[in-house]
Amino acid sequence: MQVVIAKPLQQRIIQQMEQGYPNESGGFLLGTNSGEEIVVLDVIAITNVFAAEEQYHRYAMTPQDWMRLEDEADEKGLTLVGYYHSHPDSPAVPSIYDRDHALPNFTYIITAVMSGKAAEMRVWRLRGDRTQFDEHSLSVQD
Repeated sequence: MQVVIAKPLQQRIIQQMEQGYPNESGGFLLGTNSGEEIVVLDVIAITNVFAAEEQYHRYAMTPQDWMRLEDEADEKGLTLVGYYHSHPDSPAVPSIYDRDHALPNFTYIITAVMSGKAAEMRVWRLRGDRTQFDEHSLSVQD
């Protein structure tokens, strides 16, 4: 499985992740899923509602955010294909907390932000049995 994203959308994610540092930040990925390839066509930032003192290593959104974004995706003729978030001063690798709260067959883009600068962006999908994430390729288009 390959995930394709346009450079300007990748830059929007990076800018949001850097601005959110030292806390985690994130949002939704809207696009298309052909089964072989996921194409990200829009990214929507969502406010981190986790307890303020835990935002440096946790990210959460409200159920209302989910509903609103599903409606917004439908209005645009797109699908909610995934979710993105940052790992401040940590690798772009899913944590146990990420695994426990992730949905199978959903694309997760994680960006490592080291000392306020985006350092690495990687793509993951949780297996159907929820045992682990598998890494997928990210293709950034000009």
